[in-house]
Parts: sequence; C-alpha cells; structure tokens
Amino acid sequence: MAEQIKKVGITETVLRDAHQSLIATRMTTEEMLPIIDKMDKVGYHSVECWGGATFDACLRFLKEDPWVRLRKLKDGFKNTKLQMLFRGQNILGYNHYSDDVVEYFVQKSIANGIDIIRIFDCLNDLRNLETAVKAANKEGGHAQIALSYTLGDAYTLDYWKNIAKEIEDMGANSICIKDMAGLLVPYEAERLVKALKEGTSLPIQLHTHYTSGVAAMTYLKAVEAGCDIIDTAMSPMAMGTSQPATEVLVETFKGTPYDTGIDQNLLAEIADYFAPLRDKYISSGLMSTKVMGVNIKTLLYQVPGGMLSNLVSQLKEAGQDDKLRAVLEEVPKVRKDFGEPPLVTPSSQIVGTQAVLNVLYGNGGEGADRYKMFTQQSKDLLAGKYGQTVKPFNKEVQKKAIGDVEPITCRPADNIPAMLPEFEKKVAPYKQQDEDVLSYALFPQVATEFFKYRDAQQKKIDTTVADTDAKAYPV
Repeated sequence: MAEQIKKVGITETVLRDAHQSLIATRMTTEEMLPIIDKMDKVGYHSVECWGGATFDACLRFLKEDPWVRLRKLKDGFKNTKLQMLFRGQNILGYNHYSDDVVEYFVQKSIANGIDIIRIFDCLNDLRNLETAVKAANKEGGHAQIALSYTLGDAYTLDYWKNIAKEIEDMGANSICIKDMAGLLVPYEAERLVKALKEGTSLPIQLHTHYTSGVAAMTYLKAVEAGCDIIDTAMSPMAMGTSQPATEVLVETFKGTPYDTGIDQNLLAEIADYFAPLRDKYISSGLMSTKVMGVNIKTLLYQVPGGMLSNLVSQLKEAGQDDKLRAVLEEVPKVRKDFGEPPLVTPSSQIVGTQAVLNVLYGNGGEGADRYKMFTQQSKDLLAGKYGQTVKPFNKEVQKKAIGDVEPITCRPADNIPAMLPEFEKKVAPYKQQDEDVLSYALFPQVATEFFKYRDAQQKKIDTTVADTDAKAYPV
C-alpha cells in the first residue's frame, strides 16, 4: 500500500498554462490583478503565473513588460508561492543560451518574485538542466525538474525510476511529471508514481492536460499512489486543452485522507470572476470551441493538442488539408528516426514540421528516401545541438541531414561562449532596468519593438503632464 498523503497540494494554473492552452496566452495583467486577493486566501501549494509562453506573449501581443507583471503579482500574492515554467538551457526561448544568460535569468526571476522554478528539457537530457538548478539553489529558490512524459520502447518504469534518482543527486527540490499531451492514463499513472517513489524521496507533482479526456481520473489514481501535488485550473478556464478543474478535484478528495482543505465557497467566488472573462474570450474568437472538447486522437497518434493545431495550420497554408492523416502517421516514424524524443516545445515543432515536409515532398517513399528536405532545426537536432536523445538517431537519416559533420556529444552549452556582454551592448540604447537585457536576449526583435512602444508611451505621458502643468501654472 502506497504511503498516504494527509493533504494533496494544488498548483493553480489559471494565470499561466490554462490561458496559454485555451486563448494563446492573451490574458492581461489588468485582468488578473482584481482577483489576486481572493486567490491568495485559498491555500494553494503554489500559483503558476509566469514563464512558458507568457513572456513572449506579453511583449509581442499585449505590449506589456513581463517583469512588471511579475512584480505586480508578487505584490498581491503575499501568502502564496509563485511558480514559473523554464525551458532549461532554452530559458523561455527556442534556442540554447550560454550559462551566464541562464544564471542571470534565474537570479532576476527569483529577485522579482518567483519562488518555484519548474525546469524541463525537451529531450529529458539532464545536462541541459544543471545550470538552471544550480542557479536556483544559489538564489534560494525551489528547483523543480519536470520530466517530459512520453511513450516508447525506451521509456520503461526503470527509465523513470533511474532518472528520478539522478534528479535527486543533482540537487533538485522536487520532481514533476509533465504530461503535455495528455498521454498518461489512470492505471499507468499509478504505476509511474509508485516507480518514482521507489527511485527518490523527493516530492512528486503531476501536470497533465484534459485533451484526451482522462486527466481527472489520472489525478485520482496518481494521488492514491502517493503523488503529492497536482496542477489544476479554475473551472471557467479548465478542461479541453487546459487542466482539470480545481473545484472538481477539491471536491473529489474532500473527506478523504487526501483532503485539500480548500474552501469551495471561496473557489466559487473566484470562478464567478473568471466566468465573464471566458465569455469575453469566446465572443472575441480567442477561445475556440474546438479546444474545449475531447480529442482521443491524442492517444492514437501521441500528438499534443498544440502540435496538432500547428500541423493543421501548416497543411492549410500549403493547400494540402487532405494530407493530415498521412502526416499524423508520419510523425511516429520521424520521431523514431530522430531518437524517440518526447514531443514538447521545441522537439514537437521539429518532428512535426519534418513530418509535413516528408509527406509533401518525400513522394511517400520508405526509409531515408522520405527525407528530401530538412529544416535547420532538424539538422541541429541530428547534429546533437539540442542534447542527447534517449535512443540513437537513424544513422542513414542523420548522414543525409548533416553529411560528414561530426555530431557533438558534449553538453551543448559547453560550446556556447558567454553572451551576456554582447546583449548588454545591444540593449544599451533602450535600457531602463537590468531585466531589459534578458528580454532582449530571448526575443531581440520583439523586445526592441516593445522598447520603442514603451518610449513612445512615456513621451505621450510626459507631454500630457507638461500640458496640464502649463494650464495649471500659466507663465
């Protein structure tokens, strides 16, 4: 019998992954602030509110400074730990950065209000997580390593158990099972949690998506097996490609040894706040009803919801909508040739785009003949620039992609010289705070546009104030 938990912790995702999954991360800071006081009284284990795609979306679409958002959230959440998602050596971008940039980003994230940093790598290559974990420990933060959950011959219970021990030895504070595609079914979750508990004494958290329709049942079996914390979202922003509803799981465990102790009346008030926002997003077209249903194809093709919509979009642009089934059948073949990586940002985009190219330009051939074209990212992956995959690459495909180039076998960041001084120089004309260099480092073009917008807005304010002063105190 698994050791029973007297209380299961809840990480609330409504301010980050829920709206990232349902409305492409478009919730504004001003929409978040009025409800923070009530959310702070709930007694959540943590509130996930930053990282992931929020940083890019703030700058690119909302014309907000993500660092200002974090500081405002920290001011409001006086009793609740704030959590972020961090892509290992990629930070919040899509390429590997030098260690000095990773360390500085972690330092500034914690200084501005983050308590728990959930760190993952798309290949589960722990070497790509070392710098971020050490930096979080140095700054007094909680370093949680998230394992990207996937299926395949290599991903046995022994694989997960052994990697959990390595994570503990690295100095992480907890482990998260990151089931980004909703592939983890209930009884498999029970087996997985038990295996992890055998491999480590660290707390185990589970993150999944409702995409395939099994997530709430998966949480139930995981908690019964010893899972310590689960990720949920307030009901107006739950289910579909988001997480299971917070209120449902709180009620599920009420009166059991796992009782969360959370007040449903308080949750109801919070849900009442988000309900009109949901209606607004639906009427504006930001929230599509397509993302709210169950998509069992997730389990058939092991393709995350976001990746599926991306494939549909690529085929539509090429005028080849009728090729979707062929592409979905090609994805597992490409994944196998590419070392069987988990499908999560950015590996999902790399494998998915390559599958589209193979179907559209590979003449439906077999073996390496399907690979008529490679994206640069596919070449980089096959050259070892993203790290080590759990299985070896298909040698024939690798040769076709990179020719006689010697693939790297070291930690990729070992080949990247310090980048921070150069970013400091480039951001100098726009810099108003230390954090601006990090915004620029991750998204140079988008950040530059934002800095110009910020300057223009400040000039407008200065002009308005000067006009008001002139009228109030005429010379």
